[in-house]
Amino acid sequence: MKTRVRAAAAGLAVLLALTACGTSPGEGSGSEGSKTSNTADISEGVQPDEAAVKLLPQSYKDKGEITVAMDLHYPPTTFLAEDNTTPIGLNPDVARLIAKKLDLKLKFVDTKFDTIVPGLDGGRFDFTATTMSKTEERLKVLDMIDYFRAGNSVAAAAGNPLNLTVETLCGKNIAVTQGSTGQLLRLPALNEQTCTSKGQPAINAVTLPNIQDALVQLHSKRIDGILYDTTSLGWAEKQQPGSFTLLGRVNVGSSDLTAVGLKKGSPLTPAFQKALQSVLETPEYKESLETWGLDSGAITEAKLN
Repeated sequence: MKTRVRAAAAGLAVLLALTACGTSPGEGSGSEGSKTSNTADISEGVQPDEAAVKLLPQSYKDKGEITVAMDLHYPPTTFLAEDNTTPIGLNPDVARLIAKKLDLKLKFVDTKFDTIVPGLDGGRFDFTATTMSKTEERLKVLDMIDYFRAGNSVAAAAGNPLNLTVETLCGKNIAVTQGSTGQLLRLPALNEQTCTSKGQPAINAVTLPNIQDALVQLHSKRIDGILYDTTSLGWAEKQQPGSFTLLGRVNVGSSDLTAVGLKKGSPLTPAFQKALQSVLETPEYKESLETWGLDSGAITEAKLN
């Protein structure tokens, strides 16, 4: 029996990691096939923004390339296509559009999420677009420019056998991913608001390296729930209906807005803000949101924080 549980959990993790097969919201069932096999560059044909290009430091114009750090394991915002090579999702789309607006080539660097900020601060990458929320700590070392509205939700085991709600997680084992806003801000804030301030047992945060590990542990009942990006949980639920139950959003601890990040005071920041504002006004930005079922996350202002 234990072997069967492990096999089922492993199969679920692989399915969710690859998001294989099935159509995404707004997609028909015609010859286009699965979005995860579509490696077309959404920025093809998009023209540079002359005003943004003028703001680029000459050294970047001479180099002709920028590097973006992403953790490529978080569908539907950032992951690999079925060829296991091409980055796809909202964040790669946005990064390609920014590069095109700046008339630069783009180099992807697959980077573990909790090492991205130190990498930017140390100059190993030029920017990140990896569904990163703004926090006071990050804003001390990063320039962050809004491009999408996401947030966190809580997932429980299929059918919610413990009858949990977002407000009744006290004393439960809830998974968060290492270095995420959920770990650093949202779960501590939720814990304070609903549990410790009312004399209830604290939520036990179980820190795991990625969402695949969390889903495996939820499936095998080693944890009671997961606090994770709403967009990714919604996508995973659509790929495998009934594999878990979404309980609702967590609206404490941090802004729902996510932002492109650059090193604090980067000479690239003015050009990036101009380019990203231009991206938000393109039909390709809206097309990407629709492709990945994220229409509700659209924003109109690339605000520099």
